Amino acid sequence: MSALARSDSSLIGRWWWTVDRWALAALIGLMGFGILLIQASTPAVAIKHGWSHLYFVERHLAMLLPAVGIIFGLSLLSPRTIRLLSVAGLLLFVPLLIVTPFWGTEIKGAVRWIHLPGFSIQPSEFVKPFFAVIAAWLFTRQCERRGPPALGVNIALYLLIVACLVMQPDIGMTFLISLIWFGQFFLAGLPVALVGLLGAGGLMSLYVAYATLPHFTARVDKFLSRTGDTYQVDRALDAFAHGGMFGTGPGGGVVKMSLPDAHADFVFAVAGEELGLLWCLLILGLYAFIVLRGLMQLRTQNSLFTTLAVGGILTEFGLQTVINLASTMRLMPAKGMTLPFLSYGGSSLLALAIGMGIFLALTRKRFGTEEM
Repeated sequence: MSALARSDSSLIGRWWWTVDRWALAALIGLMGFGILLIQASTPAVAIKHGWSHLYFVERHLAMLLPAVGIIFGLSLLSPRTIRLLSVAGLLLFVPLLIVTPFWGTEIKGAVRWIHLPGFSIQPSEFVKPFFAVIAAWLFTRQCERRGPPALGVNIALYLLIVACLVMQPDIGMTFLISLIWFGQFFLAGLPVALVGLLGAGGLMSLYVAYATLPHFTARVDKFLSRTGDTYQVDRALDAFAHGGMFGTGPGGGVVKMSLPDAHADFVFAVAGEELGLLWCLLILGLYAFIVLRGLMQLRTQNSLFTTLAVGGILTEFGLQTVINLASTMRLMPAKGMTLPFLSYGGSSLLALAIGMGIFLALTRKRFGTEEM
């Protein structure tokens, strides 16, 4: 790629000199750590189920390759094409989200997955990035045209998605999508007084969920009382303590052998044990760099749509990271949310790739009358 001249007018040449290569490098770094941690955390789980010790590694790589292709392919697109693609994405995945509570499979008290021949899909993961783009577009239309239809459609779409998530129930995903949407609403000019009112409404909604949803109530009570089944969190904290400053080395961890979700929700505990504090700080630095780099890119943007869409995508990426890490370290109730690009998970990996591809596409340098 470095051999490409700045005067190269080919598709790849224009992409290379306009894309945020530093953010792209940080994403590649996270994917590299993900491969290492999946290889370290999955053999025990695979053997326990009677599969090859490389079963999860092979499946992760099989999903990672198309994820890389998605990031690259989407980063080539114009903002207008990104909007059209997001409309198509919502038209596909919102109906799947609607039928999930009725046709999905219950896992750990929630119905979030639809099992199809040969694979499973979690529609809510794919709704996140597409909804962030469409909400940004509708907010932009509202600000530019000062008409009610765009805002009404936006609110109706948000309420529909939230209602489907609550039916599953998936309070964590509801909370995440709500923060993305309200954050965009605020950036689009929502009055501060209304922000406070909506915040109070959000807290009231959490209380209603706690009072009416046994699955959510059990998780909160278990977190507050430190009683009940806290096995996985306790083992995760043991892993951090065992790893110390420098870790046991890749493959040298022992706590992961008794941690059922070591390859998924608790993969950072494997990093803590085998890589140690210093490498964990580097991983955290990569996450922080991507978010901060993206926010710095927005300072040079003149498009409200780009600011709102990228702000929503970065909010999703950053909050999902924080929620996973906080759950792993017992700073909040356990939540089945993957760590971006480090955890094993097909739907999550591909959905995150879509979000990062959109982020790179919308923050590319554009000159003159390039299509917006």
